[in-house]
Amino acid sequence: MTNLRPITLTAEAKEKLLKVSTATLTSQLIVHGFKNTFLNDVAPLKPDNKLVGYAVTVRFIPAREDMPAKMADLSVNPQRLAVESMGTDDVLVIGAGGETRGAVFGDVFAHRLKALGAAGFVTDGSVRDTPSCAEIDLPIYLKAKQATRSNIYLHPADWNVQIGCGGVLIEPGDVIVGDGEGVVALPADVAESVAHASYEQEIREMHVIEMVQAGRSTVDIYPAGEATQAEFEIWREVKGL
Repeated sequence: MTNLRPITLTAEAKEKLLKVSTATLTSQLIVHGFKNTFLNDVAPLKPDNKLVGYAVTVRFIPAREDMPAKMADLSVNPQRLAVESMGTDDVLVIGAGGETRGAVFGDVFAHRLKALGAAGFVTDGSVRDTPSCAEIDLPIYLKAKQATRSNIYLHPADWNVQIGCGGVLIEPGDVIVGDGEGVVALPADVAESVAHASYEQEIREMHVIEMVQAGRSTVDIYPAGEATQAEFEIWREVKGL
């Protein structure tokens, strides 16, 4: 099985996604018809993390005592297959169903993803070796820190399939964006459009913030009316944006 990437962002769109916030992205996704896109209870290991890439998914299910023996052959282990498939701009996303008693990721896997050029890692489960992981230049998003290994509580069932992560549906190839607030999943079909629309929204909000800082009331300017729109066009031309 190879990674599934239904779209590839333009360089311009990727650059814009690196600049906009997940808050702005969720607003634009609502405009595009997608309401449930921000992963609940998933936060960056380091607050200055910034992540943009394409989802490679792994689905974990609750473990049972006979499961470890079935995964003894690591050549067919879905988690290992996913890790070893990672390439440039890929994000490993593990759906753990919110189970945090066993870590689904640690520093060995983090180093491997870094070596393969992956963009980052996301889970609604837990991560072990977090002090070591924090020293690796790899964006990592998690629900919890946990020293106990995963196979006591969780079992990797399959990969490159639809999963739930943080209460959000994620499909292979969806565009994953993370910042200091958390992670949002952009459905592949609208990712390019959302990137451009979000960047435009943030430029407009830069103008609003400048006016608020100058003492203007939000009632008059947010959202913008015709007069404010005219002011914005002049401001934008002056700023060269």
